[in-house]
Amino acid sequence: MKAGSRSPPYMSKRQMKFFTAVILVLVFGVLLTALNVYELHRLTKEQRATAHTHAEGVAAAEALGENHYARPVAWVRGNNKGSGYLTHVTNVLHRLGYDLAEDREDWDFLWSHNYPFRELKQTMMKLKPHQRVNHFPGSGFITNKVNLAVSGLPHIPRAFRMPAEKAELLAHAKKNPEMMFVQKSNNHRGIKIEKLDALDLGAEGSFVQEFVHNPLLVDGYKFDIGVYTIVTSIEPLRVYIFEGDVLFRFCPDKYHPFDPEVQDKYVVGDDYLPTWKVPSLGPYYNDFGFGMKGSFDAWLRAQDKNPNLVWDSVRSAIRSVFYDKEPALVQATSYYPSSKNFFEMMRFDFVIDDDLKVHLMEANMSPNLSSAHFKQNRLLYEQVVYNLLSLVGIGRAVHSPSLATRSIDEDEMQAAVKDVVVFADHCSVNCKSGSSACSKIECQLCLPCLSEDQKANFLQAYLEHQRRGGCRRVVPQPVPLDKAHSAADMETLTPENTLMTEWFRGMCLNDPSFCS
Repeated sequence: MKAGSRSPPYMSKRQMKFFTAVILVLVFGVLLTALNVYELHRLTKEQRATAHTHAEGVAAAEALGENHYARPVAWVRGNNKGSGYLTHVTNVLHRLGYDLAEDREDWDFLWSHNYPFRELKQTMMKLKPHQRVNHFPGSGFITNKVNLAVSGLPHIPRAFRMPAEKAELLAHAKKNPEMMFVQKSNNHRGIKIEKLDALDLGAEGSFVQEFVHNPLLVDGYKFDIGVYTIVTSIEPLRVYIFEGDVLFRFCPDKYHPFDPEVQDKYVVGDDYLPTWKVPSLGPYYNDFGFGMKGSFDAWLRAQDKNPNLVWDSVRSAIRSVFYDKEPALVQATSYYPSSKNFFEMMRFDFVIDDDLKVHLMEANMSPNLSSAHFKQNRLLYEQVVYNLLSLVGIGRAVHSPSLATRSIDEDEMQAAVKDVVVFADHCSVNCKSGSSACSKIECQLCLPCLSEDQKANFLQAYLEHQRRGGCRRVVPQPVPLDKAHSAADMETLTPENTLMTEWFRGMCLNDPSFCS
């Protein structure tokens, strides 16, 4: 080394280690900072995406009017509800998820014990499309006892309106001296067999009717039967009966020895003898679990008699009443914007004679649904209400906060046009010429010829069939599968009812469950 030169600045080993550690710490800090910035950016982006998705979900739910607490609203209306006569109606509605409210404008369903078209006429005139009411305008044309009794329809004992038909009654009684008569009015109270000269033949609003003198007896007791009947549409006409059970009511006293002074022998009152206390029916009901109808049918078969004869006649009698009264019902509903808001449940009461002929005595609007007298009737009444509400679409399987239509997709999920088109072979061959083919009667059920209203009627009939539960259609009359290949005789039907009957025949060919 030359004199005067300096040595290079070498670091000691300790200094080198310290410097290296500093560099590593700085590098690690930079990497950690970069990682934290990336992670923060990722989390922020994810949170924003989640918030956006949640907001979309909330907006969609709000658009559907849906939240955890929203439920459809039912208004149950009647006098003195605290007595409990509507308890079974409210029980069923609660179980179906309805909120019960009094006199709110946003209700979905009105159950009115009283006829609503007088007291709530303005409300009935302004119904929204989704609002449903448990009565039809004009249902009194069927449930008015005088009008029904003097209608001259099959299965109804002959009756004479007083005082207008007094002369005809006296002439009829003279020809039939053994016949007994009862006088009735719309309140249907105080019925008693009397001699003609003891009756008030001048009483306005009353009628005198033949008495069914040979009733079928079970263990010596006369009885009547109540068949719950549901009208879902007037034009076209669709009527069902609940076949899950039938109300049987027995007179408290045995019929023989007959004494017209003892009304408990032949008049069914509030304190009737129930099925489970009739000796021959009790074992079926109490021990083997059958309902009233099942117990009676089993007893009748044990007498070597066919219960189908009874029930076929019952269905025929109900069918004839509705076809006869339909023009009046159509006229009554024509004063309202739409008949599709309405349906009706009645109870048709019959007496059966010892030849198994049925005799229609009356039809009751808003029939009794209280089990206050007999707790065992709870099941019948709640099944009737549940099957009724299911049939008409108020007991819905699809959750919704309202009965209002939410989307076409939701409606089509339940019933679409493909589900209701019929006669594919015929339409594809004979009705291909477009609208010009629609003038042919045989093409009117083909899709190109159907109006929107007709498609809506068939979709509703399809849904009723799917939801019928324990109900059975009586109008249009079921067509047996072996006869479904040819049109039935429908000369007496209106064009709307003819089309609906033919549609059911076409559906029967597609799906045998539609045959009955």
